[in-house]
Amino acid sequence: MSGEAERQDGQGAELDAEIGELIGRLSSDEEMDRETRGRLLGRLTRLLSNSARRAGVKGLAGGRWLSDVFAYVAPRIPVRDLGTLRDHHYGHFGELLADDLVRGAVRGTTAVGAAGGALAAVQFVAPPLLLSVPAQLVAETLVVAAIEVKLIAELHEVYGVLVPGTGTARDGLFVMSWAGQRGLDPMAGGTLTVALGTAAKQALRKRLLRMLGRHLTTLGPFLTGAVAGGALNRALTKRLSEKIRADLRRHVGRPSDHPRIEPAE
Repeated sequence: MSGEAERQDGQGAELDAEIGELIGRLSSDEEMDRETRGRLLGRLTRLLSNSARRAGVKGLAGGRWLSDVFAYVAPRIPVRDLGTLRDHHYGHFGELLADDLVRGAVRGTTAVGAAGGALAAVQFVAPPLLLSVPAQLVAETLVVAAIEVKLIAELHEVYGVLVPGTGTARDGLFVMSWAGQRGLDPMAGGTLTVALGTAAKQALRKRLLRMLGRHLTTLGPFLTGAVAGGALNRALTKRLSEKIRADLRRHVGRPSDHPRIEPAE
């Protein structure tokens, strides 16, 4: 490999790492004001534009670049275990804790939609991505997807569905759950051993492109777009949470209405 190629690969790795870090922060439960969120989304938008240019027209075709970026980001989404969730939500458990998680995710995607929908100055991805989609909407799509994948993973914790595996394989299962809008069935052993294979990547690509297309409908002047973007994300995140919770209840029943009792030492 030439020195120039190595340098470019290094720049690409740094770019991917910063994109992952920003999406991780924007999908976390960190309290941030509108100005901070807007600044982070603006930085993410610029990084995604640079990443798209590096991918080129061929890489952007059919949404492959978009799904590849999200597959890279997924393991960096901050997911809390049950103990941490209860600590962060006043000791709540069961359906009450699940309600808390849904409210938090809805607030997050609504805020991102409001920031992304208010496009006073549109910056487009170049080379063209899906007929020159505004890069800011690509950023919004990826952050909303990350918030929803985080919600799904944490709902599985609350309902006691312990997904086997660690690292990328386990994260890939939650991405699959998000792409299919279905909770993971702990009794379907075959499903739980499948990582992000070809079919799963196609499903992910299709879901991301569909979400991006919906976000395009929120384009509007100033606050008109902001209101539309926030309202769309709020409705879709709530609908997703209802589907996932219904699946989990069907698979394992309702989460315990009592705290888990630790065995005596």
